[in-house]
Amino acid sequence: MQVAMTLREQLGLPAPAGSLSAAALILLECQNTYLRGALALEGAEAAIAEASLLLTRARDLGAPVVHVQHRGAPGSVLDISQECGRIAEAVEPRGDEPVILKGTTDAFAGTGLHELLQGLGAQRLILAGFMTHLCVQATARSAFDLGYACTIVARATATRALRHHSGKVLSAQQVQETSLAAIVDLHARVVDWTEDLTR
Repeated sequence: MQVAMTLREQLGLPAPAGSLSAAALILLECQNTYLRGALALEGAEAAIAEASLLLTRARDLGAPVVHVQHRGAPGSVLDISQECGRIAEAVEPRGDEPVILKGTTDAFAGTGLHELLQGLGAQRLILAGFMTHLCVQATARSAFDLGYACTIVARATATRALRHHSGKVLSAQQVQETSLAAIVDLHARVVDWTEDLTR
């Protein structure tokens, strides 16, 4: 079977540059519930380790870093006043790194993220975090619509198994691969590892 061109290629749009030093790093929902809580994800520990490496590189290069935390209802699996909703220790904010609180899947919806990035002069974004089929995908789409050039580090993301409407269960790996394929078709570039980003 012949592999189709992406929609981005068919439209003649350039691939976003993956330079970490020329981008703002956005860490999406790197919260404890995905590591050891009710929403624990397959591969989340490895993803946080890669996100930690990505964060260290961004800090070393002086790139802007923004943390996005989902503020769930009190008592929920994303209650930020509880351990489950807190940002994982390996990637917790440092110094004056801003934390954007959101209440929907899209990190731009109803938040000041766009205004913050505009204030930083950021036009290129690097995304990592959870979950790939929800927050990562929704944020990448909004970033594209707002004119940002976006790159996702795949190994610094993870998601969960989902039930298809037919009753079939799609594995976490199947959902991960499908979600990234949908993103790369138009909205963002996807690289596997932090090492795949240029400095």
